[in-house]
Amino acid sequence: MKVRICLGAGVLLLSSFAVFAADAPKMSPQEKAEMDAMMKAATPGEPHKKLAEMVGTFDATVKMWPAPNAPAQTSQGVSTNKSVLGGRWIQEDFTGSMMGAPFTGIGYTGYDNVTKKYVGTWMDSMSTGAMTSTGKANADGSYDFSAWMPDPMRGKNVEMKEKVTVVNKDKHIMEMWGPDRSGKQYRMMEITYTRKKS
Repeated sequence: MKVRICLGAGVLLLSSFAVFAADAPKMSPQEKAEMDAMMKAATPGEPHKKLAEMVGTFDATVKMWPAPNAPAQTSQGVSTNKSVLGGRWIQEDFTGSMMGAPFTGIGYTGYDNVTKKYVGTWMDSMSTGAMTSTGKANADGSYDFSAWMPDPMRGKNVEMKEKVTVVNKDKHIMEMWGPDRSGKQYRMMEITYTRKKS
């Protein structure tokens, strides 16, 4: 709640600067530079437009490997992606099943103009923790992310790797790597998203 209040106050402050700038005394060069930097940081750009290509409703085929040499467990789901907060974030709402039980999840992916990195969060009905990630876009249109999430078996955060490959506007694939019992990374999940036909 404290984070939301702080973020809300920051947005309100930024909005106030923009609304009352005309009535305020003339800004110094430093104040103008600070205002320009804040406005630039708040404005969606090309990276946000690229993410918006994944907006829509997709059928999802999920493959999970509980161990490196175990057979894949396959399930189906539906992912609804929409642009929120003025095009600054893509919100994913996922419904499906996991290990035979109903499963829901919600995630956000965006681009931070300040750090020049893609950023994401993920929360779902299988955990009270959240996964956070940062990443970059590649020349081939794919995205690589490093992620961290709380591991109930280890009692601490573990590092994950993700790759999102955009095949075309109607299909993208997310792959995830995580640690096995020895701590060695292996591919533990693959989700293929196919746009629903209208």
